[in-house]
Amino acid sequence: MNMSFYTASVGAMMQQRRMNVQANNIANVNHYGFKAEKASFSQLMYRDVIGIDEAELPKGTGTRIEKTATDFSSSGYFDTGYLFDYAIVGDGFFALYDPKNGEISFTRDGSFSMSQFFTTPAQPEEPEIDPVTGEAIPSEPEEVWRLSDNYGRFVLDSQGGFIEIDPEHKDATLDVGVFDYAIHDGMRHAEAARFLPTEKNGALYLGTGEAKRGMIELSNVDLAQEFIKVIESQRAYSYALKMCMTSDEIETTINGLRS
Repeated sequence: MNMSFYTASVGAMMQQRRMNVQANNIANVNHYGFKAEKASFSQLMYRDVIGIDEAELPKGTGTRIEKTATDFSSSGYFDTGYLFDYAIVGDGFFALYDPKNGEISFTRDGSFSMSQFFTTPAQPEEPEIDPVTGEAIPSEPEEVWRLSDNYGRFVLDSQGGFIEIDPEHKDATLDVGVFDYAIHDGMRHAEAARFLPTEKNGALYLGTGEAKRGMIELSNVDLAQEFIKVIESQRAYSYALKMCMTSDEIETTINGLRS
């Protein structure tokens, strides 16, 4: 009796998690370069199993979400005509550097912009001395314009450096880097349609895709399919709850017979 109750309760919880995946896909249907995710279920084992290094393997009753797989296929491009919009035709990702924590992430969203930053120049060997205090006069920060993702991250070129823009020659050709991994499965989905690599993805190399200026890649979320999955999750959730109620009613009746 307890097994049926636990099977149903686990199923209801997993359908809630599946609904979260679908809700995130629907919310990003218009987010450039977003890649849809799909929840993958696996059956739980019905006995205690000890794996390598005494690791406990998933066990219990029912099914659970094992992972969320990402669909990296492309669904088309949109011609914007903007100078700092880029789309990758083929395989690969744009690389983004976060100066706050040094994190490097990857994205297919090429809706970039020209952003202003200030850098501290290198101190000269013979710095200018203040005649009054006798102390070295610190160098003034220099204004630079770099290609950014609108969230304070720098877009990297093919050599892994920052892409600086001349404000007077905005239409000059930019070396926007395209990078790739041999294995895409296992990349962690971050906010703003970004991905973080793991050891499973292997070594980073220059991608074979080509960065096209004035274009943007569309989200590959299929809204019709997502709503179908929502209906499936809703019905599965209601069936699981009904099974919980039925199991509880049967157990209550059996317990009442004892008295």
